Formats: sequence, C-alpha cells, structure tokens
Amino acid sequence: MAQLKRALGLWDLVLLNIVAIVGLRWIATASRTGPSSIILWGLAFLLFFIPQALAVIELSTRHPEEGGIYVWTKRAFGDFHGFISGWCYWSNNLIYYPSLLIFTAGNAVYIGGEQYLHLTDSKLFVTVFALAVLWIAIIFNVIGLKTGKWVQNLGAFGTWIPAFTLILLGAIAWWRYGAANSFAGANLLPNLAETDTISFWSTMCFGFAGLELASTMGDEIRNPRKNIPRAIVISGVFITLIYILGTVAMLLALPQSEISIVSGIMQSIQSVVSRVGAPLAIVAFIALLMTLNGLGGAGAWLAGSARIPFVIGIDKYLPEALGKVHPRWGTPYVAILFQGVLSTLFIFMGVFRETSVEAAYRVLLDMVLIVYFVPFVYLFLALIVLRIRERLDVDITTGDVGRSLLALIVLRIKDRGREGVIEVPGGIVGAFITGGLGFAATVISILFAAMPPEDADKTLFLVKVVGGCLAFILFGGLIYLVSSRRGRK
Repeated sequence: MAQLKRALGLWDLVLLNIVAIVGLRWIATASRTGPSSIILWGLAFLLFFIPQALAVIELSTRHPEEGGIYVWTKRAFGDFHGFISGWCYWSNNLIYYPSLLIFTAGNAVYIGGEQYLHLTDSKLFVTVFALAVLWIAIIFNVIGLKTGKWVQNLGAFGTWIPAFTLILLGAIAWWRYGAANSFAGANLLPNLAETDTISFWSTMCFGFAGLELASTMGDEIRNPRKNIPRAIVISGVFITLIYILGTVAMLLALPQSEISIVSGIMQSIQSVVSRVGAPLAIVAFIALLMTLNGLGGAGAWLAGSARIPFVIGIDKYLPEALGKVHPRWGTPYVAILFQGVLSTLFIFMGVFRETSVEAAYRVLLDMVLIVYFVPFVYLFLALIVLRIRERLDVDITTGDVGRSLLALIVLRIKDRGREGVIEVPGGIVGAFITGGLGFAATVISILFAAMPPEDADKTLFLVKVVGGCLAFILFGGLIYLVSSRRGRK
C-alpha cells in the first residue's frame, strides 16, 4: 500500500503559514473601516491569535498525526463531532476558493496596466482566471508536496514583498504629503454602534486564522512535534507585523473612502506610486507577485483541507476512495481532485449568481467566516477536554463534571504531561483561560459575521449567508448518519 511522504521541513511550514494566513485583502478590508481598525487588529491578536497559537501548539504536539483538527475533535468528543468539525473545515474551503481567486483576479489585471482594469468587473475574465489558478494548484499538489510546496513557498514571497512595498510607499507618502486619514484619538476608537465596524471583527479573526492548517498534514511533516510549534512562533511574528503595519501604511497612503475591498492593495500601491513619482513598472511587478500569492494561498489551503476528506475516507464516513494514496507521488490524489471539481462548481455559482463581482466576493466571504469558525469552537473546547482527560483521567464529556471541578478546586495538580507535548502555560487553569478566550472570541465572530451590512437587504442576506451555512452543516450531519448506518450493516 502506498504511503504518505514526509516532505515538509521547518521553513516550508513557516512559509506555508504565511501564505495561508496572511491575506493582503484583509488589509484592504480593515482599512475600509478607518484608523479604528488598528485597535481591532490588536484585539483580534490578543483574544484570538494568541489563544489559537497556544491551542494548536499543544494539540499538534499531543496528537501530531494526519487530520489535525478533525482528529483532535474526534478524540475529545467522538466520531460525530469529529465529522462535523472536519466537514465544516473542508466544506468552507469550497466557498473560500472563489473569494480568494476573485480577489486574485482583481489584482492580476494590474499586470497589464490601466487599459485592463475594467476586467475586474468582467465575470467571464474572473471565472476563467479563477479556474486556471485553481487547477494549476491542484496539479502541483497531486504531483506531491515535494513539488507542491514550492507553489506555497513562492506564494509566501508574493506576500511579504508586496507587503513590504506597501509599508515603504505608505511611509514615503506620509513623509512627503502627510497622512491621508486622521489618526486622532477619537478616530482610533471603534464605533461599535456601526454594524459594518463590528462585523469586520469577524474578518480580522478570520485573517489571523489558519495556524492549524499545517497540522492536517502531520504525517507528511518531518519531526512535527518540533517543527510545528517553531514554525508557529516564527511565522506569527511576521503575520502580525504585516497586518498591523500594512493597515497603517494603507491608511497613510489612501483616503478610507477610496479603498476597494476587492482590489484595495493594488489600488493603494498604484495611487502611491503615482504620487511619489516612482516607475509604474512597480505596479505591474507587485501585481505579478500578488497573483503568485493567490496561487500559493490556493495551493496551501487545497493541500491542507484535502487531508480532511482523505482521513475521513479512511474512517469510512465518506467514500473510501477519498482515502487512496497515489502509488507514485504519495498524495491523497482522489481527495484533491474531488475537491477541485466541487470548487469549480462553486466558482461558477459564486460569480454568476450575483449582480457584480464585488457582491459575489462579499457574500462568499461572509459564508466562509461562519462555516470556518465552527471547527474553532471545537478546537478551543478540545484543548480543555483533552488536557483534563490527560491530567485527571476524567472524561468530562461523559458527564463526570463534578469530579473534574472538585479536582480543579481542591487538588493541586502536578505537571505530569506526556513527554514531547508542549502545553499551554499555567496548568489546567491556563488551558481553561486560553480555551475560554478563544471560544468566546470565536462565538462573537460567528455572531458578528451573521449580522447583515447596513446597506444590504437583511432578509436576503440571512437567507444567503446564514441559511447557506446551516444547509452545509445539516447536509454534513445527514451524510454522517447515512454512513454510520451503512457501517453497522
């Protein structure tokens, strides 16, 4: 039987995290809310990113095998919840690819210059471009991570070079012309009375999410217990700096009202290049890098999320064919190709069912936010449950809560974790605080993402976004029930 190959090292994981997590489009989205987005970035970092990093480090060293978040949820809460967590994690990517590739298409037109900018609203161009990028990423990942990882690695360079350029140009624009937006104290405080402002909190948490992605490929990572935590720390520094400094730079360079959520980064770079008199070729070069970033991002999420149906297929809750490994390349090729076919359908649905490309982007983004956060609810709860089970030999999911609480209150529990496991500091109390903060931030993000924008038809929004998410989850539950009954026969 063909086996998975351990092809990913430390710096592959660092670059994977950067290209998978850093979405320069989130800088444009955050900047659209104004200087108050800086405070919101800080809150998202403290309340979501830090708990996420600590939880993933502990869980990935406790259970470093293939499947990541699916395996952790399954071990903590059983097969059904593991399936729902894995289903939501995988299916959200079917929605995520169109939104990512629509954004990438909006940047790619800048390669050809201003005469091609009208293509950002061309559904035909966006669809053809999105499908081309998607299937290039699929082909590389079917061939194997040893080859496919270079798509992600190249995409990471397509992330930090444009980000550094934006930061540099923002500083030049501020030095020469002053800030395009006021950073006075009142403007830095988020206006929680505005629906659009608080809904962006969900986007920012989503922008920080993704540290768990590499763990889905645990059996394809060299020394995962050592390299995953190190990669999280290294990449975490770069990710945070890019988001906060990039947002400040954009707000220095461009008035808030002129920022587009689809092509904001390229729009900002083009505007600043013109203002400072730099060569326009810089715009085309950055657009090319941003296109490579989109290819790398699609490749990263395709590679990671395809491991979920692969492992579930092995567990026989999805067709067993999804658990096949290519005899030559050592990849879950059936799962990857299956995801590619479904993603193709969602690209068509996402682009052609909306009246404009930007409307399609916003609806797809809101659906992604809600579905993607469901596994994070499980992740933070699994951190607490598995820590208690390890320490006290008590399973609180079976109702033995009283004994658990008594032990927490009365006993001083000695640190006796398994060798090789890097745990959240502070013992069980630290795990509770970390899991609780992450859980609360995740639930709030889900609620905010479900709030219709002020200029939207609220009923239609709820039907499209909330209804679509519930349909995904219920359909997943139905698949599990059918598979379970078939397995018992």
